[in-house]
Amino acid sequence: MAMSSVNPDLVRERQKCSFDVQELVHFIDGGEEHTLERREVENLVLDIKELKDVVPEEFLSHKERYENSIRKACILYEFFRKYSETNNTLDAFSPTNKYRVQMGVFKDISPFMLHMGMFVPTIMNQSAPDQAAEWLPKALNLEIIGTYAQTELGHGTFLRGLETTATYDPKTEEFVLNSPTLTAYKWWPGGLAHTANHCIVVAQLYTNGKCYGVHPFFVQIRDSETHMPLTGVKVGEIGPKLGFNTANNGFLGFNNFRIPRMNMLMKNAQVLKDGTYVKAKSDKLTYGTMVFVRVLIVTDMAYELSRASTIAVRYAAVRHQSQPKPGEPEPAIIEYVTQQHKLFIAIATSHAYRVTGNWLWNTYSKVTSDMGKGNLDQLPELHALACCLKAVCSRDATLRIEECRLACGGHGYMASSGLPIIQNIAAATITYEGEYTVLMLQTARYLVKAWKQASVGKVMTPTVAYLVDFSKNSNHIWENTPEGIIRGFHAVGAGKTQAAFEAVQAHEKTGLDFEDAWNRASVQLVNASEAHCRAILCEMSWAEMQRLSQTLSPNLRKVVLELIEMYIVFWALEKRGELLMYTKIQKDDIAVLQKRYEELLAAVRPNAVGLVDAFDIRDEILNSTLGAFDGRVYERLMEEALKSPLNAEPVNRSFHQYLKPLIKAKL
Repeated sequence: MAMSSVNPDLVRERQKCSFDVQELVHFIDGGEEHTLERREVENLVLDIKELKDVVPEEFLSHKERYENSIRKACILYEFFRKYSETNNTLDAFSPTNKYRVQMGVFKDISPFMLHMGMFVPTIMNQSAPDQAAEWLPKALNLEIIGTYAQTELGHGTFLRGLETTATYDPKTEEFVLNSPTLTAYKWWPGGLAHTANHCIVVAQLYTNGKCYGVHPFFVQIRDSETHMPLTGVKVGEIGPKLGFNTANNGFLGFNNFRIPRMNMLMKNAQVLKDGTYVKAKSDKLTYGTMVFVRVLIVTDMAYELSRASTIAVRYAAVRHQSQPKPGEPEPAIIEYVTQQHKLFIAIATSHAYRVTGNWLWNTYSKVTSDMGKGNLDQLPELHALACCLKAVCSRDATLRIEECRLACGGHGYMASSGLPIIQNIAAATITYEGEYTVLMLQTARYLVKAWKQASVGKVMTPTVAYLVDFSKNSNHIWENTPEGIIRGFHAVGAGKTQAAFEAVQAHEKTGLDFEDAWNRASVQLVNASEAHCRAILCEMSWAEMQRLSQTLSPNLRKVVLELIEMYIVFWALEKRGELLMYTKIQKDDIAVLQKRYEELLAAVRPNAVGLVDAFDIRDEILNSTLGAFDGRVYERLMEEALKSPLNAEPVNRSFHQYLKPLIKAKL
């Protein structure tokens, strides 16, 4: 893009940058070769003219938006099918920005999202070899379109409460699926309503008169030729939502619907021909797909934060407001430290989540590899990590994105700003794949067990090893350094875990059974999980960024470490009350941290636009009138407004039909 067509404010901002933006682009992508691959995919996809909308999606009806998204999803699939013939597309199942170009195609969510995001991974990871050999090629070639049907009207995160039944009939070697109540209907799966013809159904398995808990089943729900629902299947759409309105979320019920015995996914547990149940090595193996998605949500949130911060920072650089000094020009709002406080933490958080999310992915990959060899020792730790990191990162990211939107004033409320849809996408993650509080309580169960071990000097696993140290000695000297703050968060995590543990015990001593005592102490237990997660986020983002940045130029290494330090100091100030309770921090130390935080804001300030440029998000993927690379905010706002169908005619028919008679009646 010619610099003459770029807002002069952004030109000046880009000239201030102290590092090579392209070096940071490559660092974020994981290497120059990955940047080149990503840009190649983006160029190829965004050059497909059939994927461009003449009328913006937000002006279409609900039905039209779905039909348009299906049209584009099919075109996009055909592209990726051809692309995969000469390129590796298995990296689509790992943290990568290579395929996020889809956000520039749909703006909202692809109706194929769960096909590739959950249906295919479940077949890959939960099927027996012969099942995978039959189903996986069809799923990858889109001969079948699938989704993952687990959540029901009456139960979501509490999987043991699911009501859908799969009862084995040894006479016919079939499972009979039923939705015995209205609340047993599957509710929410993306693509289920009118897109998918197959799905993974999670149901209570009954055989030989006994229930063996929830298991996954491969189920065809629509005719392959006519796409009509099969007899015994009731399926449809759940209606408009806060976001995800092109995801085609659906409901699904069964009435004595039969499937072959071999349609039970049998990598872990099996049902033999005579109905004999063969137990899996661990009941947690059934939840493998959920753990997989929870792990990926951390890097997903890093990306959504990068989109939101790019929009808000670029807008802040070109938006001029107020006149603090009489007679002088209105400054760009990025000059106000309050604005920097709102926005720069979003940039820092994106980097913290990215490196922590990649560390979590590597942990997940190692654990799943060990599981393949029969070693399940690290599975509980992975489950606890995935639960709390998914919960905290999704909620915090949504709050940071909302701050970015508010920092754009009224214009941030415009759909064309791109911020409302980004916020709605992030907000959905707080509840899908495990509701926030429930997941935090899952981690709390792990922490309580870890505290019991720590109190007798035993270490369960690396991420809770700090509990042993603090169970013996909580008298650590405070240091105003990233390492010192991390130790402080360890102290808070240990202190809150101990307090929650003791609260459960105290309630039990009054005569309550364990679960009632747990409920009474649940607020403290959630707080303990959050404190533990904060410690993990600060510790791992700092350690990983120090490790990864060793190969960077001195200028860039300084910048990325300052960002993670900002993240750590920000949370130390946010949680100062907890640090005062559980560490030796003093009032003067908090003043030092506040001063350091303001120094970090000042250090980031000249690099702010360069930092968001380094996220390297194309205008088509940002979908924002406020955040485009050229900074032509006001021109783009007007151009987008003129696309409204209401502006196609100077007088709307409602004037003659309703307004004019009303006005005339008053004369």
